[in-house]
Amino acid sequence: MSPLGSAPAPHRRPSEEGRHSAVRIRPGFGSQPRYHQRQPNMELDWQVCSRARLTRDARFDGKFFIGVFTSGVYCRSICPAPHAKEKNVRYFPTAAAAAEAGFRPCLRCRPECSPGTPAWLGTPSTVSRALRLISESGLEEGGVEALAGRVGIGSRHLRRLFLQHLGATPSAVAKTRQMHFAKNLIDETNLRMSDVALASGFGCVRRFNAGILKVYHRTPTQIRRLARQRTLQPENHYLFRLRFRPPFDWQGMLAFLAPRATPGVEEVVSGVYRRTISWDGTDGCFEVSLDEGSNVLVVRLQFGDPRSLFFITERIRAMFDLNADWAAIVQHLRADPVLVTQVDSAPGLRVPGCWNGFELATRAILGQQITVKGATVLAGRLVNNFGKPFTAGDGLTHLFPTPAVLADAKLTRIGLTGARAETIRALARAVRDGRISFEGVVDFETLLNRLCEIPGIGQWTAQYVAMRALGEPDAFPSGDVGLLRAMGLGNSRELEHHAEAWRPWRAYAAMYLWRMASQSTEPGNTGPSRTQETIGRPIPDRRIPLFV
Repeated sequence: MSPLGSAPAPHRRPSEEGRHSAVRIRPGFGSQPRYHQRQPNMELDWQVCSRARLTRDARFDGKFFIGVFTSGVYCRSICPAPHAKEKNVRYFPTAAAAAEAGFRPCLRCRPECSPGTPAWLGTPSTVSRALRLISESGLEEGGVEALAGRVGIGSRHLRRLFLQHLGATPSAVAKTRQMHFAKNLIDETNLRMSDVALASGFGCVRRFNAGILKVYHRTPTQIRRLARQRTLQPENHYLFRLRFRPPFDWQGMLAFLAPRATPGVEEVVSGVYRRTISWDGTDGCFEVSLDEGSNVLVVRLQFGDPRSLFFITERIRAMFDLNADWAAIVQHLRADPVLVTQVDSAPGLRVPGCWNGFELATRAILGQQITVKGATVLAGRLVNNFGKPFTAGDGLTHLFPTPAVLADAKLTRIGLTGARAETIRALARAVRDGRISFEGVVDFETLLNRLCEIPGIGQWTAQYVAMRALGEPDAFPSGDVGLLRAMGLGNSRELEHHAEAWRPWRAYAAMYLWRMASQSTEPGNTGPSRTQETIGRPIPDRRIPLFV
C-alpha cells in the first residue's frame, strides 16, 4: 500500500480533477466553505484513502478524514456506518480542513476520538512547531499573530503554510481541537456544562452552547444523553480513552519505564503505569493501562482543576507517543538489515516521553555513569529529601522536587558527588530563572545549546532530553556506547553517517538499538546502555556503563 500524501500527478484530465480533489463542495451544501481551492502540496493519494476507508484500516485512523456529501458529516477511516459511494466522498488531511469545507463531525465514529495527526509528516518544521504550541496551549492571547511571532514568521505566511500543508488556517485548527475536546468532555465526564465550557477554553457558557449547536446540530445536553455514560466518576476523577494507530508495543513501553520509575512519584504494577503530577498550582495523579480489546489507552485521572484537562490529556498522549505513525516509521527502519529483525520481532515500539522536562533532565544527570538501579535509588532519595509529600495517591507518596527547591539544595547528602550535585543545581537555577524552559519550545537547537552550556551536560544528555522531553523523532545520542556496540562501530562519526538513512526517525532506531544492546547484557535494561559523556568532557577510552 502506497503512503499517504504522495506527490500529485503534474497533469490531470478535468474528470480526474474532481475525483481526486479534497476540496470540491457540491453547490448548495451546507454553509459557504472558506477552503475552496485545491492545494497541491497537501493532496492525498485518493486510492490509498479509498482502500483504507473500504477496509476500515485502523492503521490510517486519524491520518485523513472523509467528507460524505449525502449526509454532510466527516468521518474517520474506521467509521462503522455503511460505506458511501466513492463519488459521494472527499478526503481531507485534517479534521479542521473537513470542518472548514462545511462538514460536521460524525456522531457514530466520533472524529474527536481519533489518534492525533502526525504533525511532522509532510510539513515543514515551522508548521510542526506551531502545531505543537497549539496542542499545548491553544491560541493564547494575541491569536495567530502571537503564534506566528513565536515561530519567527509573519502571520500571513503562517496562514499560507497551514492552508498549504493542513488544509486549514491556524485558527481553524485550534477551533477544531477545542470543539473536539469539548465533545469528549461531554461524552466521557459528568462535569457540569459550565465547567466543560471553561475546561475546553470557550470562556463562557453562551459561546460554548452556540458553538456546539452550530457544529453538531444538537445542544450539549442532547449530546450527553446520546453518550449514555455507563458509570459516573467521583468528583475530580476522570476517565479518558486515548486512541492510537496499531501496532503499539505496550509491554515494551512498560519494560522501559518500569526500571526507571522514580520511587514515590511513579510506579508500574500489573500492566499499569501510575504517577503523581503538578500543574499550575494543583496536584494530582493518573494511571494508564491498555484496553486489550481495542486500540486504546485508558487514563484514570484525579485532578482538582478542570481547566487543565486539555493540557494533561495532550501531555499524556505525548508521554506514550500515541500520535506516532508506525506505517511511515517502519518503511525507513526495515530498509536497514541491522534493524529489520528487531522491527519485525517488536512492531510498534515507541519513544517514551515524560511528564516534565526538568524532571527528565535531572533523572538523566543522576544516571550518568551508573546503572538503572543505582540511578533509581538516587532518584528515590532525591524525592524523599526534597519532594513535596502527596497523600491521595494510594502508594504514590511524593511530587518530584521543583527547580526552585533544587536550585540551592544540599544534594551531596543523598550520595551525589560534588560535581554531579552542582550540575543539577545549575540546571535548576537556569529553569527557575527562565533561562531554560521545557514548555512551549520552538527553537530546539537553542534549548539544546543552552543545556550544553551547563558543566556536566553534553550532547548525549541533550539529545536524550530532545528524544523524550521534546518529542523530537530525529534526535539521536550518537555518543552512546550501547548504540555503537549494537551497530558494531568504533566511533560516533561512523554511527552518524550510517544513521542518515534513518532520518527523520532516528529516535526510533535508537530505541531498537538499545533493545538489541540490552538483549546481549542484563535482562530488563532496555534503554541507554553506555555513554562517552561524563562531567566536563567525553571519555574516549574508559567506557563506563550508564543506564539512564
